[in-house]
Amino acid sequence: MRFSVIFFLILACLYFTLAQGSYEDCCLKYVRRVKKSVERMVTSFRRQETDGGCNIPAIVFTMKGGRLFCADPREKWVNGLMLKVRSKKSKKHTRRPKRLRS
Repeated sequence: MRFSVIFFLILACLYFTLAQGSYEDCCLKYVRRVKKSVERMVTSFRRQETDGGCNIPAIVFTMKGGRLFCADPREKWVNGLMLKVRSKKSKKHTRRPKRLRS
């Protein structure tokens, strides 16, 4: 009997320890606006949905160097920045190959 109580307590402690470490990487608040110099540093973005452990919808922008910031997807400037990032990526992929001289 005593062994089963101790085993149960150890199991409960392990469960709570693992549960605390399993939070998702979520945005908790938005930036209101960013400078033009920061906008030029953005390389990609992803959409955060309100499922799982994340409470707010957000666009998570990634900058050169790996820094992140979160923005409100309903803001006009956010949608404009998303379009700029998409256009940058499409320009990278549609470069013309160099011509070889004969």
